[in-house]
Amino acid sequence: MNLDLSRRGFLKLAGAGVAATSLGALGFGEAEAAVRAHVRPFKLATLTEVRNTCTYCSVACGILIYAKGDVRKGEASEVIHIEGDADHPTNRGTLCPKGAALKDIVKAPTRLTEPKIRRPGSDRFEPISWNEALDRIARAMKDDRDANMVLTNDVGTPVNRWTTTGFLAASATTNETAWTTLKVVKGLGIAGFDNQARV
Repeated sequence: MNLDLSRRGFLKLAGAGVAATSLGALGFGEAEAAVRAHVRPFKLATLTEVRNTCTYCSVACGILIYAKGDVRKGEASEVIHIEGDADHPTNRGTLCPKGAALKDIVKAPTRLTEPKIRRPGSDRFEPISWNEALDRIARAMKDDRDANMVLTNDVGTPVNRWTTTGFLAASATTNETAWTTLKVVKGLGIAGFDNQARV
């Protein structure tokens, strides 16, 4: 078949093709209508929806958590579904493989929900209270700081460096929390500070 097409005819045909594919991309095609017809809109209607931030990296993607029970009212809840937040400007509803597996991590039987300690000579970890855990951490930090704080350098200039302890901060926090964490850590003199953003 020989198609004799003028330059003007080619431009008209190309313009019509662009318009047709644009309409299809906007949702006016048959495939999109068929997909929409099979969506169950009330699948999550009885659950409480909570917006949150993914905890993995410094991208801070928005997520929607669907749970039984209202956590805002203090009711016990069970996470049923986690998905990307389509209204969030960072990820617009998409999640990476780690973010897509959040529900499995929340429900994992090996997930830690309380502080644990392995006492000297023991072969297992045992749970302790948050107060005991924080007291032990504070005592260990104070003892190490008192023993290893470098107040001046070789020429006598004050430096106030604590080089035997490091601090690793979380990346899924607000800018205000990150700023405050840095100020506290540097105020203690800790030289080794990093953020877990590079996972």
